[in-house]
Amino acid sequence: MASGGDSFRALLRAANAFLQQRRYHAALAVIKGFRNGAVYGAKIRAPHALVMTFLFKSGSLREKLKSIAQATYAHSRNLAYFVFTYKGLLAAQSQLQGKKVPFHSFLAACIGGWLVFGDNNPINSQIVMYLLSRILFGLSRLAVEKGYIPQPKQDPFPLVAALVWGTVLWLFEYHRETLQPSLQSSMTYLYEDSEVWHDLSDFLIYNKRTDSK
Repeated sequence: MASGGDSFRALLRAANAFLQQRRYHAALAVIKGFRNGAVYGAKIRAPHALVMTFLFKSGSLREKLKSIAQATYAHSRNLAYFVFTYKGLLAAQSQLQGKKVPFHSFLAACIGGWLVFGDNNPINSQIVMYLLSRILFGLSRLAVEKGYIPQPKQDPFPLVAALVWGTVLWLFEYHRETLQPSLQSSMTYLYEDSEVWHDLSDFLIYNKRTDSK
């Protein structure tokens, strides 16, 4: 038993020494990026899928749990693949050119986005739209910072909020098919299901009655 424990400790020391070697840092960063992408994707998707599935999807408990597991796996896998691809391409470009330049990041992410998130499915669509909203805010702030547009005299956020909500409700009411299915489900629950009730049970306690009354 003692020799087994000594062997394990020696192996652990060797692994830790290997991880500290700078020559392998780029390759190891790619591997850890894959790990972090998988873990983060699971942490983000699992609770979201849990809530959305039990709120809006019908079916047996087994079917709901399977749907949650599939969505979590897909998000985790895609994010892991993307980080792996992005960091690998960054390292390759830096190695070839001898230095890191800003365009490397853009090109690596474009290729990774095309390969990993190019399939138009609900999860990829949701991720890309999430990023798009952040990009628009980020580019607006960058334009002000660089002096391309003047600094607003008043906080523009109230106007942005008004336009966003006005547009999305107009689309929901008159062009619903253009919205993502999960957003349609959320808005149906909020704005249409609240128009229908039969008694106190489905007015305050439940959204919809499950009996045949």
